[in-house]
Amino acid sequence: MDNIKRICLWSGPRNISTALMYAFAQRVDTKVFDEPLYGYYLKQHPVAHSYHPGAEDILQTMETSGNKVIQMMLRNDEMPVLFFKHMTHHLLDLDCSFMKDTINIILTRDPKDMLPSFDKIIKVPSLDDVGYQLHIDLLNYFESQSIPFKVINSKQVLKNPEDTLRKLCEFADIPFEKSMLSWKPQKREEDGIWAKYWYHNVHKSSGFQKYEPKKEPFPEHLNPLLEECLPYYNKLMEYTI
Repeated sequence: MDNIKRICLWSGPRNISTALMYAFAQRVDTKVFDEPLYGYYLKQHPVAHSYHPGAEDILQTMETSGNKVIQMMLRNDEMPVLFFKHMTHHLLDLDCSFMKDTINIILTRDPKDMLPSFDKIIKVPSLDDVGYQLHIDLLNYFESQSIPFKVINSKQVLKNPEDTLRKLCEFADIPFEKSMLSWKPQKREEDGIWAKYWYHNVHKSSGFQKYEPKKEPFPEHLNPLLEECLPYYNKLMEYTI
């Protein structure tokens, strides 16, 4: 492999992954990519295709071959640092061996905070939609293959973004840049075509927002899914940096 730093952020939905992508986009040495496997996921998952907003536009404008996306990631050399924001559930049945050549970060969020946010856009989500079990599957794969990885929690990023970003940069063997802590409140050209459905808050932001606990009562209809997610989330929390 070349000396390009290929960072893969493996996130669940509504986990501030877009804010992290915006942070890395502020670096002068970095190019960011927004969920390049989304088209592949929707093509392979007709049920998800039926309820994801903007699914047809995504399929018409994105590469839908997972293997071609992986080759793009491994061969791209546009910048010294490449940051790929991914949803873990987009992997489906892809061969994960390419992760031996990427810098892998798992991003999670307390399901008590995440599920109500996700439910506002994807109604009655399932365990496969929200990624907690899949994160543990990925973590187990990393350990079985001796692939280095880090786990971060969105709450820790929001409470101390500079400390967390410094740790991630150290893990990626790149210098931390203060510019990563703020950005202009606007859309980015790298945003996926789905941004109009999901990115309202980050488009209005100029940096990481202060963590605020949810004030609304947790929706009762999400309690069964919360009970499914919590054991996986608690396991992930044992690994956070």
